[in-house]
Amino acid sequence: MASSHATPVNRQFRLRNRPVGRIKTSDFDLVEAAPPEPGEREALVRTLYLSLDPTNRIWMSDMDQYMPPVEIGAVMRGGGLGLVVQSNSARYKEGDIVSGLTNWQDYSIAGERPDNMMGVIPKGLPVPLTAMMGACGMTGLTAYFGLLEHGRPKEGDTLLVSAAAGAVGSVVGQIGKIKGCRVVGIAGGADKCRFIVEQLGFDAAIDYKRGDWREALAAATPEGIDINFENVGGEIMDAVMARMNLYSRMPLCGMISGYNSGELMRGDFSPILMRRIRISGFIVTDFAAKFAEGSVQLAQWVAGGLIKHHETIVEGLENAPVAVNRLFDGQNIGKLIVKVSEAPVQ
Repeated sequence: MASSHATPVNRQFRLRNRPVGRIKTSDFDLVEAAPPEPGEREALVRTLYLSLDPTNRIWMSDMDQYMPPVEIGAVMRGGGLGLVVQSNSARYKEGDIVSGLTNWQDYSIAGERPDNMMGVIPKGLPVPLTAMMGACGMTGLTAYFGLLEHGRPKEGDTLLVSAAAGAVGSVVGQIGKIKGCRVVGIAGGADKCRFIVEQLGFDAAIDYKRGDWREALAAATPEGIDINFENVGGEIMDAVMARMNLYSRMPLCGMISGYNSGELMRGDFSPILMRRIRISGFIVTDFAAKFAEGSVQLAQWVAGGLIKHHETIVEGLENAPVAVNRLFDGQNIGKLIVKVSEAPVQ
């Protein structure tokens, strides 16, 4: 939680080492400093919630990626929601809730330049604030644009979603149902499989931890697969691609199975050629110009009960380095969030 002292303290996780294998607390230095002073046309933001995402692991690594790696000694990058506590900007008012790169710290600066601008969350939304981290936030937008723009679902299509009980996959499957698809999810463990079928409305679930998961995949997709929303990579991706139909589509959102191991994702390319599979990698920021449109639609679906959202919330900024491993251990359902400080009553 944020310090309760009269003079607030800004705790920051600074990257000490590039992790090898699992992320460890020792890969960071936890330092304390005074909160930054907002300059002209800037605002001071107190972090409320920190988003934990597979991309955090990529940012820690010195590899080719869509943003520069976090430098050694720099504050760990991360998205979040925060409260404006002081403002010298007409864009931000004290009391506003904002979303953006708050990073792994108690306080950050929101400005008006593209590199430090944050979005202001409208007041009076018909969804809980935490939903703006998941189903109605960047996670939901990843699912929304990845499926609709790259997967191009049609009524009657079979949609396969890997990491289906995770933050993105759980929303992808529900949007697929809204669009009239038959939705099959792959998840780890009986509890997650029950969750996506009984709570989220998936048509079938495959437990990749069972020895017969390949047979279960075949049984669940008797007419093949029209859309594979790929989050995992590795042998699961290979098995799914072997069942994809002619002119099927594969939005490539992530390959989480190799992030900790550092293994390159390799696979059998022959189905791509023989079945003319359209594979398209994407990053959610590709669709920044359409974020408002997507957020409104997602909020309407959530408010109307068409999309159910679930969050796994970890208390305390100090627990972020350990909690982020839940993404790779399969220990969370839905969106993984760290609660950093108390949010005001909206």
